[in-house]
Amino acid sequence: MIRWRYLDATGAQTGASDEFHDSDEAESWLTASWAELRERGIQSVELVDDNDGSVLYRMELAEG
Repeated sequence: MIRWRYLDATGAQTGASDEFHDSDEAESWLTASWAELRERGIQSVELVDDNDGSVLYRMELAEG
């Protein structure tokens, strides 16, 4: 299982998404949710593997 970890401007974790079965499902959810996350003050997200805690990748939630 994987999930998005929410990060603020300092890189501190501020929350996390529900779990997803694969990266396609997680990326589809983020495509639909990134604007709402930005409105909540989340600056970037990391896709994390719940099995071993590894960060698969990180991305900024920039507009445009």
